[in-house]
Amino acid sequence: MFKNCFAGKRVLITGATGFKGSWLTLWLQALGAEVTGYSLEPDTTPSHWSLLELQADHVNADVRDEKMLSSVIERVSPHLIFHLAAQPLVRASYNEPVQTWATNVMGTVNLLNASRGLSSLLGIVVITTDKVYDNPENGAPFNENEPLGAHDPYSSSKAACELVVESFRKSFFTDGAPIVASCRAGNVIGGGDWAKDRLIPDIVKSTINGSPLDIRYPKAVRPWQHVLDSLSGYLCLAQKMVEDDKSVQGAWNFGPRLQDNYSVEDILTTMKSFWPELTWNIQQGKPLHEATLLRLNCEKAQSQLYWQPVWDFSDTARYTALWYQNYYANGHVSSKEQLKQYQQDAHRKGVVWACS
Repeated sequence: MFKNCFAGKRVLITGATGFKGSWLTLWLQALGAEVTGYSLEPDTTPSHWSLLELQADHVNADVRDEKMLSSVIERVSPHLIFHLAAQPLVRASYNEPVQTWATNVMGTVNLLNASRGLSSLLGIVVITTDKVYDNPENGAPFNENEPLGAHDPYSSSKAACELVVESFRKSFFTDGAPIVASCRAGNVIGGGDWAKDRLIPDIVKSTINGSPLDIRYPKAVRPWQHVLDSLSGYLCLAQKMVEDDKSVQGAWNFGPRLQDNYSVEDILTTMKSFWPELTWNIQQGKPLHEATLLRLNCEKAQSQLYWQPVWDFSDTARYTALWYQNYYANGHVSSKEQLKQYQQDAHRKGVVWACS
């Protein structure tokens, strides 16, 4: 898969202990990469990272620690860097705006600055968010050329991160070495996420505890996708970097097909069809501001990378529900089986990265 391009490659993943980072580490190791993680210890119990028991080199450190980050990058001398480390939560950013901007903006500055002049480095994939766009909430899907802008501290920090990436590309990586790209993914869900103030983890925890969850935005529409669909996009980009395809520099959207943009209530109802015990209530009162309508145009990734989602809305909800059901019923962590199933489905559907 991916033309076997990751076999033997040294890969640094910041934020490896997080939800996406742990799934990405699992996948890259399965593809034969030599992975080093750089991140804080997991901030949830349980955590997907700990449950996977991955035998990966890992440094427990903060991306705000410029000296430590530089020393690790120098030691590892990676071929590829996936920068996922972040304060990733909208509501948390209202409580901790300084930490959010320091981690998301200066953490990215530290990483890119430490990567300058590294002869081994082929590419850097910086993960931001679909919330970087100036969103008038008119229903039009955003493409990569839309203006950046944000309301809450989290989204604004990620928009600023995009500007940092562009500045380093134009100022210091002018010859396209390394190739630098940013990824703006939709709302990802899947098994193994226990982060606070995220829809699926919160409703799973409340159901297990026997109390319905209060839902703040039942009508909010998001580009929901399984975590593996977003990661397959990141890996498609990285493959092009290994192949020295400098045309992939810049920003990329990765999200579901437009017909798979659904409301919060839709995804909960679909999840409940696979897991009847899930329960929730609609919260009354005025919560903190969050966008209620967000859609992504992913034609660029589909036409230039030949990337496409593998699991549709129903598949995403089903495999997410099954993961948690397996875990809470018998303690089984089904991530490896689901990754294998995802790759098989991608091959069956003729997705380019799975068939080349």
